[in-house]
Amino acid sequence: MKKAQKGNDKAFLKLFQQYEEDIYRMAYVYVNNKDDALDIVQEVAYQSFKKINTLKNPAVFKTWLMKITINCAINLAKKNKKLVPLKPEFEDFIGLEDEDVPLSLSLQEFIDTLQEDEKSVVLLRYYNDHTFKEISELLNIPLGTAKSVLYRALDKLRKKYKEGDICER
Repeated sequence: MKKAQKGNDKAFLKLFQQYEEDIYRMAYVYVNNKDDALDIVQEVAYQSFKKINTLKNPAVFKTWLMKITINCAINLAKKNKKLVPLKPEFEDFIGLEDEDVPLSLSLQEFIDTLQEDEKSVVLLRYYNDHTFKEISELLNIPLGTAKSVLYRALDKLRKKYKEGDICER
C-alpha cells in the first residue's frame, strides 16, 4: 500500500486487481449494462490512482474503492437518465446485454424501483456484506440513518413483492 501511495503504478495495479470484480459487480447493479459497468471500473481505477495518496487508513482501501464506485455509478445513471431510451421493439435487432446479470431479473427490477440512497444501502448490506457501521462510513450518513434507510427499503421491497404476486406462499 505504501508503494502505491507513493505513485508506484505496479503496486497500485496489484492492489486494485484484488477488488476489480467487486467493483464491476457493484457498478453493474447500478447501471444494468456490461459496457457502462466496465467504463465505471476504468473510471474508479483512474480516480483511485489519482487520489490514493489522500487515503489515510490503508485498512479501508476496499471500502474507499466501493464509495468511489457508487459515486461514479450514480453519476453515470443520472447522466443516462437524460438520454432517450431505445424503444423495446428495436432490442430484437441489436440483442440484449444481459448475459452476465448478477441478480435475478425480478430482484433487479425490484431494486431498480428504490431511490439511490435505499439502493446503495441494500446493495452494500446484502450484496457486499457490509456492516451498518461500514455503510454509514461509506455513505457519510449516521448509523441510525443507515438502519432506517435499509428498513424503509426492505419495507418497500416487501410491498412490491406482495403486489407483484411473483410467487405464491
